[in-house]
Amino acid sequence: MDTFWEIFTLVTGILYIILEIRQKNAMWGVGVVTSLAAMYVFFTKGLYASFGLNCYYLIVSFIGLWQWRRDSRAVLSAPPSSDAEAVSVAGSAGDSADDPLAVRLRILNWKVVAVSAVLFAVLTLILGWAAERLGDPMSHLDVAVAVMSAIATVWLSRCYKEQWLLWIVADLMSTGLCLAQNMWWMTALYGAYTLSAAYGYIHWKKHGHVIA
Repeated sequence: MDTFWEIFTLVTGILYIILEIRQKNAMWGVGVVTSLAAMYVFFTKGLYASFGLNCYYLIVSFIGLWQWRRDSRAVLSAPPSSDAEAVSVAGSAGDSADDPLAVRLRILNWKVVAVSAVLFAVLTLILGWAAERLGDPMSHLDVAVAVMSAIATVWLSRCYKEQWLLWIVADLMSTGLCLAQNMWWMTALYGAYTLSAAYGYIHWKKHGHVIA
């Protein structure tokens, strides 16, 4: 049964990242299903931080869907930004709503980066200690992955292209975590996530245009 749920999570997880790269609202619905399956898989392995992370994903999926729908309406009701900074961030000669692969972007500022870094350090220390007391076999790595992924999910909901860079690091750590626990299908999933995150960053940088 555990193998079935790992394979199920792999399949829905790959569908999720395809929809994420294309910035389709349907990704959040698939994310709900993937999160529920992953919750079961990680809980049975005693990886409580990863279990908690997927509980968080479940909640954020609903918030992200609301946020993206609101952004979609903003794109339809206002012309895309054309200032020099927007062009630089979007990575194109000019933002254009005519691009069939266009994705929405917001500009990441240093305040967000600083707050995220502090939260990562503090939460990793506190939750790592708690996970160790609960008997998590990979407590510190498990928690580091969970905290970084939680921050990346917030960045994703805000449409920062740099969220892909956080995912690359988090997914690499998750690949190692699952490999150490002999979770082969989940290892394959996070390996695919890592490659997709690298592609996603390139795709968003090339086809993104900035919204308010």
